[in-house]
Amino acid sequence: MTNLSVNINKVALIRNARGGNIPDLIKFAQDCETYGAQGITVHPRPDQRHIRFDDIPALKEVVTTEFNIEGYPSADFLKLIKTYKPHQCTLVPDPPHVLTSNTGWDVKTNKKFLSEVIKQIHDWGVRVSLFLDPVEEYCERSKELASDRIELYTGPYAEHYTENPKEAILPYFNAALVCKNINLEINAGHDLSLNNLSDFISAIPETMEVSIGHALISDALYYGIKNTIQMYLLKISQGQNSTFIND
Repeated sequence: MTNLSVNINKVALIRNARGGNIPDLIKFAQDCETYGAQGITVHPRPDQRHIRFDDIPALKEVVTTEFNIEGYPSADFLKLIKTYKPHQCTLVPDPPHVLTSNTGWDVKTNKKFLSEVIKQIHDWGVRVSLFLDPVEEYCERSKELASDRIELYTGPYAEHYTENPKEAILPYFNAALVCKNINLEINAGHDLSLNNLSDFISAIPETMEVSIGHALISDALYYGIKNTIQMYLLKISQGQNSTFIND
């Protein structure tokens, strides 16, 4: 079963808009777990516009499922990982000025840098996932760098899904075949939604985890967070029991 990790950045963004502690980020994370989420994801950025660095110890204290911290491996970010040791660290190549993650690592150009960072994080006992475009060569190089997993950047899949779902999934399907052959585990994230999630899981049922934030929190405005989490879990289950890529 593919795990659902809820990215709670947008909840922190709403809180920060007014100051104070409404909504209560910590309680929200606990409620997500109570309602069926199998993980909590956060992506602290240097300007702390949503998740703040001081949120991390409080979340570490209460998250009982998988805690995933993602971000660019700056000195401050790596200090968080070393101190609080989440279950997983997802390395994302987003510079400070970007609004949201919009590309995967060029693992060829950044080979030396990533190799050193991955080794350091492994020394702290934390699993590493590399945020990656669905490029077969990059999958192979990620394995060479000793990354435990990759997280496929699914923005382009979501963007083109409404035009031609099977063409949109094809590069991801091919990248997943490479990962399967080299025993490299797969996560996925970015713009996955109730509309496109089940087909993605159907095509790549070995996906270990999907990290979903923006769409899920937006859906919760209409359906409530408990119902929304159950709806996403159902989409995952439906995906694992269908044959989208072979239809």
